[in-house]
Amino acid sequence: MISLVMAYKVKLLQPAIDFMGGLSNRLRAKVVRTIALLREFGPLLREPHSKKVSDWPGLFELRVSLGHDTCRLFYFWHESQFFVVTSGYVKKGMKLEQRELNRASSLMKRFIEETGGRHEGS
Repeated sequence: MISLVMAYKVKLLQPAIDFMGGLSNRLRAKVVRTIALLREFGPLLREPHSKKVSDWPGLFELRVSLGHDTCRLFYFWHESQFFVVTSGYVKKGMKLEQRELNRASSLMKRFIEETGGRHEGS
């Protein structure tokens, strides 16, 4: 038996924390579980839990569904050190909402500017 323990660091920005606080207990628990998967598997986490956001360099989405409720949280990999979860929203349609993508991208850029770093995948 081979056992690997890889623990990646995950930082939640305040908009992500606020979003999670507004979810039902069951959906919040599933979001926390999905973030734990990101912490455990890091860049190896793939669909159905994680997906690269097309046309948005460095931005990924955590995909969480519970019954008919679907939400997305956006994140990026910061300087090969940790993941940063920027924000989230309850998804209503089939496509990601442009406004939410703009918000996540803006939060990512602001975080990078404030920390003097850059994200991986740029």
